[in-house]
Amino acid sequence: MSAPVFVVGYTATDSGADAVALAARLATAAHGRIELVTVLLDEGRGAVVPPDASYDAYVREQATGWLDQAAAGLPEGLALGTHVRHADSFAEGLLEVATELGAAYIVVGASPGGLLGRYTLGSVANELLHSSTVPVVLAPAGARTVSAPLTRITAAVGTRPGADALIEDAVALATATGVTLRLVSLVTIDLPSGVDTGVIRLAGSTHADLVLAQARAALPADIVAEAFAAQGASIEDAVAALDWQDGEVVLVGSSRLAQPRRLFLGSTAAKMLRELPVPMIVVPRTHALEGDRS
Repeated sequence: MSAPVFVVGYTATDSGADAVALAARLATAAHGRIELVTVLLDEGRGAVVPPDASYDAYVREQATGWLDQAAAGLPEGLALGTHVRHADSFAEGLLEVATELGAAYIVVGASPGGLLGRYTLGSVANELLHSSTVPVVLAPAGARTVSAPLTRITAAVGTRPGADALIEDAVALATATGVTLRLVSLVTIDLPSGVDTGVIRLAGSTHADLVLAQARAALPADIVAEAFAAQGASIEDAVAALDWQDGEVVLVGSSRLAQPRRLFLGSTAAKMLRELPVPMIVVPRTHALEGDRS
């Protein structure tokens, strides 16, 4: 398996530092590579704002300096690159770099002003979560203060289209990092209200056994995997009832409303964001493990 590439959307802010710190933890665990990207916006230029070569050179030099400072703070020996891009939007620039480099993930931080350990999605994250062709990693506020290495990967698996792609991505990340894979079945949350309690328990345990068998069939023998059914009257209750480690990330699938091979943040993932104290990775529902991830 080739080393996974993590494209990081960087700005010289706390949220930018959160994204870099999380990407460094993931890339270190997966023996991957970080590509730090700052995007200079072209929107509004052209006929409205005449080109100014000296000003453009100054802005680019400043952006390059910010990237160099961020790169200097990364762990020694971690493979990395830096990029200054021009695009009509920050998200568009990140997607262009991710496509060119065959990136496995795009990493962005929460919008400034969010509560510690929580998410406030800004315009860049929102655009990526409704258009990206590769998984998007969301770094919560304060991710830069977490010193724990990656310790566990949790995948929240339902029965809707995209579950297989989610399991494949969770297995690939667990294989690359060597950490424990925890599969949480959401089938009990997806069932209609009023279903008999015994039926709920049976459906949950059956689904958990199935996804665990699917994951174990693809995992190396030395990777620990476990599965169980989520408990709670709602997705928020289920997330709050789970134990979470400091060095953990959770994978969720894209909405069934998403176009093939693209993201669309669904209601389940949006509800989880309100309670999650750990980073979230959103996976396109028909994402295929190709190129650098094969």
